[in-house]
Amino acid sequence: MTLPATPRFDMVVVGGGIVGLATAHAVARTGRSVAVVEREPRLADHQTGNNSNVIHSGLYYAPGGLKARLAVAGCAETVAFCREHDLPHEVCGKLVVATEPEELPRMAELVRRGAANGVEVHELDRDGMRVHEPHVRGIAALHVPSTGICDYRLVAEKLGELVTKEGGEVHLGRAVTGLVRRRDDVVVRTESGDVLGTQVVVCGGLRCDELAKAAGVDPGIRIIPFRGEYSGFSERASALVKGLIYPVPDPAFPFLGVHATRGVDGHVHAGPNAVLALAREGYSWGTVKPKEFLATIAYPGMLRIAKEHWRYGFGEMHRSLSRKAMVKQIQRMLPEVAASDLSPAGAGVRAQAVKADGTLVDDFLFVDQGTGAGSILHVLNAPSPAATAALPIGREILERLTGERIAPLEAA
Repeated sequence: MTLPATPRFDMVVVGGGIVGLATAHAVARTGRSVAVVEREPRLADHQTGNNSNVIHSGLYYAPGGLKARLAVAGCAETVAFCREHDLPHEVCGKLVVATEPEELPRMAELVRRGAANGVEVHELDRDGMRVHEPHVRGIAALHVPSTGICDYRLVAEKLGELVTKEGGEVHLGRAVTGLVRRRDDVVVRTESGDVLGTQVVVCGGLRCDELAKAAGVDPGIRIIPFRGEYSGFSERASALVKGLIYPVPDPAFPFLGVHATRGVDGHVHAGPNAVLALAREGYSWGTVKPKEFLATIAYPGMLRIAKEHWRYGFGEMHRSLSRKAMVKQIQRMLPEVAASDLSPAGAGVRAQAVKADGTLVDDFLFVDQGTGAGSILHVLNAPSPAATAALPIGREILERLTGERIAPLEAA
C-alpha cells in the first residue's frame, strides 16, 4: 500500500490572523504555492477579530521604524482594499485631545512625528476641536484626517478567500505542534499530520514565542498577554461622538489609551484598557490558566514591569472592575458621558513582546532562522497597528524571504 505523499508548498504560513493572511496573499500573487495553517476553527479569532477596528494613520510611531513606514503605507492600502472589495469602511479622521497642560509637549512630539512620517496633521484650539467633535473637552487637539475605520475580521476573511482563489490552501482547526528545519525544507508538524514548506513564516500572535522555541530558536522575548476591555455607549452617549476621539498617549507604554470610536456599524465604544490577562487567550477575568499565568508573573521582564509601573497597573485593574472608574477616564474628554451609559462590549488580548530586562518591544519584530530553503521567519511582535499595516507587512516578509518585490495592491 502506498502512503499518500506529505503535502508540500513553497511557503507555509502558521497563523490565520490578518498578518499571516496578508503574507499568504502576497506569496500567492507571485504564483508560488502557499498554505495557511490556523489552530482555531475560523480565521481572525484573536487580535485581528477583537480590536477597535481603527485604520491608523501612522502618526504615533518613531520615524524610521517599521511601524511608522508600514502603518503609513497600510493606511492608504487598507482603504483601497476595502473599496476594491466593497467592504465597510469610512475615512472619518480623528482627534487627539490634550486635557492637561503637561500633555502639550507630548502633543508637540506627535506633530513632529507626523511631519517626519508624512502624515497630515492639523493643530486645533478649543474652538477648532469642537468643529469636529462638539461635545469634546480639552485645551488643544490634533486633527488627523487620514484615520479611518473598517472591520478587520471581514478584511481577513476576504484575504483568506483571495488566497484560495489564487491557488493557495487554508487549513483551519489545525494546531502546529513543532517545526523541524531540514536542508531543503521545513517540516510543520500539526495535530492532523505534517505539512512541508520550502520556507515557513510563523505569525503566531499570542503563541509566537512558544512556536519559536518549538523551532529551536531563542526568541529573546516573551509574549505577555494584556487584555483590553471595551465599553459600549448608550444611544444617548453615542450621539455625543461623531468619529474617533483619542487621548494623548503616555510615551512610557505602547498603548494608545482609552479612546472613543464610532464603528462602521454605527455603534460607539470606548477602550481598551490594559489589564494583565490570566491566560494567553484570557478574554475575561474568569478565563484562568494557572500554569500560563504563573509563567507570566515569574518572567524577569514582567517582574521589572510590575516593580516600575505598579501604580499604572492598579489603575487599569480598577477601571476594569469599576464602571465608575472607567467613566472618569472617559469624562476627561467627554464630560457628558455617565456611568449608566456604559455596558460591556467585549475584549481583546494584545500579544505584547517583552524583553527579560522589562523593555516592552515598541516596534514590529521579525527574527530570521536561516536563509533560503529550510528557513523560518518568526513574527514576534505585531500588535497594533499591525492590522492597518498588514498588507505592506506581507510584502515586506515576502521580500525578506525570497528577494522578490511586488507592487502594492492599489498600484497593481
